[in-house]
Amino acid sequence: MGILRSLPTLLRVANSLRVFNHYENDINAARNSGDPVKDRQVTGHAAYDWATDVCRRLKLTINVEGRENLPEQDGFLVISNHQGYADIIAILVALNERQVGFVAKDSLEKIPMLGRWIRNIGGIFLKRGDAREAMQSLKEGSDRIKDGYNLAIFPEGTRSREARMRHFKGGSFKMAYKAKAPIVPITIDGSYHVFEEEGKFHPAEISVHIHPYVETAGLDRHGQHEAGEAVESTIRQALSNHDVLEDAPESSDTSAEQ
Repeated sequence: MGILRSLPTLLRVANSLRVFNHYENDINAARNSGDPVKDRQVTGHAAYDWATDVCRRLKLTINVEGRENLPEQDGFLVISNHQGYADIIAILVALNERQVGFVAKDSLEKIPMLGRWIRNIGGIFLKRGDAREAMQSLKEGSDRIKDGYNLAIFPEGTRSREARMRHFKGGSFKMAYKAKAPIVPITIDGSYHVFEEEGKFHPAEISVHIHPYVETAGLDRHGQHEAGEAVESTIRQALSNHDVLEDAPESSDTSAEQ
């Protein structure tokens, strides 16, 4: 019933993709030119324009703190908690036209328009349950970060659908470690009010806190472990509810769900 009640809203969101599709030729041209800076600029602007259009259509307010904490240079990994579908919109708005692609489960690649959209903004797909494919995706992600592109991953592995946060899966940090890239911790609070709370869409106010980034270059395994724990703690402590949500059933240590 929730899907049926939300159908008009879903159609509005789908229609908003026309805003993004308007930029698709420009993105392809920039990407094919071999100029990564131009590619990131065009992609970041297009994704931000789309995200703000969705906010207008769904009556979402995104309150952002800490933009000054973003690295000056591109080539970083965003680590964020994951309360609901609107987290993607919140991150795109928070980064304010900086390019960011999302690490998504591979089943989303087969969804018309959505799979293409994820690829267009520089995202990658992660195959669950296949260690070899997962490692290949991690390499693809770390290589992309080394090339100056930004990625975002949700280490809980699934939406919490509430204010509490699950423990993070350690494998989600590996792309940053392999690329020796900064990790940008982001706390999102209130996004579950948009859809997950009642199974239908509502106007909502979402808070996004961008924390100071964490350098990973030069960290040994112990240092990486400490960095991962510190990032998780930083994100959790900024939530309105600090309690730990019981972990979801295990699927893959490196999985991420959109």
